[in-house]
Order: sequence, then C-alpha cells, then structure tokens
Amino acid sequence: MKKMSRSIPCLAIALGMALASTSAAEAQDRRMSPRGEAATQVGGGFDADGRYQGGSWVVVTYGRPILRGRDLFGSGVEYGQQFLRGAPLWRVGADQSTRFMTEVDLMFGGERLPAGEYSVFAELTESEWTLIFSNWGAKQSFREDNPDALWGAYEYTPDRDVLRTTMDVSTIVMSADQLIISFMDMTQEGGVFTIWWDDQVATVPFQVAR
Repeated sequence: MKKMSRSIPCLAIALGMALASTSAAEAQDRRMSPRGEAATQVGGGFDADGRYQGGSWVVVTYGRPILRGRDLFGSGVEYGQQFLRGAPLWRVGADQSTRFMTEVDLMFGGERLPAGEYSVFAELTESEWTLIFSNWGAKQSFREDNPDALWGAYEYTPDRDVLRTTMDVSTIVMSADQLIISFMDMTQEGGVFTIWWDDQVATVPFQVAR
C-alpha cells in the first residue's frame, strides 16, 4: 500500500509535466495574430414562438494583431504608416486580407454594396479613414500564385474597388490591445460598423438597402 501511495504523487507530477509541455507547445504554435470573426443578422424578426426568421448574415473574418507595447498610429504624415510594412494601405487586420460577406445589399454613405464577399482595406489619416470594399480575392498564403487575389494589401490596386466610404475616427481614453471589429448599435435595419485598435476608433453607419 505504501508503494502504491508513493506512485500516485509521482504519476500526478508526470501528468502535470506532460500537460505543461503540451500547453507550452500549443502556446508556441499559436498565431502571432489569431483569427477573429464579427457577425450579425439583419432584416429578420422573431415569430410568436420566439424563432428568429428571415434574417441575413453579415460576417467579417480577419486577423487580430496585438499591440505588444507598440505605439502604432503616430501622428501627422506618419499616422498609421508603421504597420503597413510597405503595403499601399491597411488590410484592416493581419495576415490574410480581411473578408466581408453580406447576404443582403447594404448602404454605406448613400452607396449600395451588393450582396457578396469582398476584401476590405482602409486608407488612414488622423482626421478620417476611408473604408474600401474590393473584388480582390484573398490568398491563403503569401506564396500562393493567384493573379486575382492578394496577401493582405500587398500589390493592391484600386481598379477592383466596389465601394469607398468615409469613416469617422476618434481618439478615446481606453486602449484595445488586440484589434476589434464589431457591429454596434444594431437594429434590424442596420447599425454601425466599428474598427477599434489601440486608442483609435473608426465608425461608419450602414443600413439594409431597400
């Protein structure tokens, strides 16, 4: 019995070490910018039985970079240039191009965005951002050979732009360590598309097209 009782702590220690090694390995394999998703439904409603019906999905998938102590945005002509890394504009995320999918036509700034899937980019200044929906596809790897797709915003050209709209940008007192894309103040008619990173928050209202 004494021998068995001594083996139980030894087994627990061994299991603990194995779990710690697994956790460390998983941490080492974690993406530097984990993937994220923002999603909402618009245009539907709940029936008498409490079931939501008739809604259309709007979904954004994107890489979520982390500040890691950096002062990214800067000011003046250098505003937002640090994380472009040679690209002509921002991919609104990290790694693969950010993708925006809508099952219904939407209105941004009085312009119609047809239902479909788009790559999303942004031109940044301190006073305003320009949000761009583009028909450029998204490469799954920077090594992928596809003339109709981009890795991030590298080699972007505006000839495939579908819609450009101005975003209001403001500096707030709270800093988001990891990039957040979200849908705010939502109703079934629309809401506010929001991009928040560090102390910069950019917003643009949108509505379901009628």
